[in-house]
Amino acid sequence: MANFNKVILMGNLTRDPETRVTPSGLAICKMGLAVNRVFKTQDGERREETTFVDVDAFGKQAETISKYMSKGRPILVEGRLKLDQWEDRNSGEKRSKLGVVVENFQFVGGRGDSDAGGDNTYERQSPPARQPQAQAESSGAPGRSDGDIEDDVPF
Repeated sequence: MANFNKVILMGNLTRDPETRVTPSGLAICKMGLAVNRVFKTQDGERREETTFVDVDAFGKQAETISKYMSKGRPILVEGRLKLDQWEDRNSGEKRSKLGVVVENFQFVGGRGDSDAGGDNTYERQSPPARQPQAQAESSGAPGRSDGDIEDDVPF
């Protein structure tokens, strides 16, 4: 029988990421994610439910997330479900928790995203601006000025 374990979630961090490093040097980042769902009941009433998910990231991804993310920031994570099982120290009962292990992620929103709950400290570099001379040379019509090129555009 084939198996498939894939989760894609987008939501906001419920707390600042907690990062620690193992003795072997592997970074582990633990975070909470709140994922909202809006729906209408049979009566037509609009409702919203929130699901809270524990998410773990490892290695370079853990370092990047802990560097740039903070409570309230939106993030998209792609990963797999993992079941953690342990025995409660006080009661001796067996406990379990379903979480997500990050395989890939994307920052969502921009630097000034008001819904983000903080400012984004990473910077994206925009492509270099093209010079008018370079545009004229790359158009295949040497010696033309920008005004001549605009007149040839069919729209």
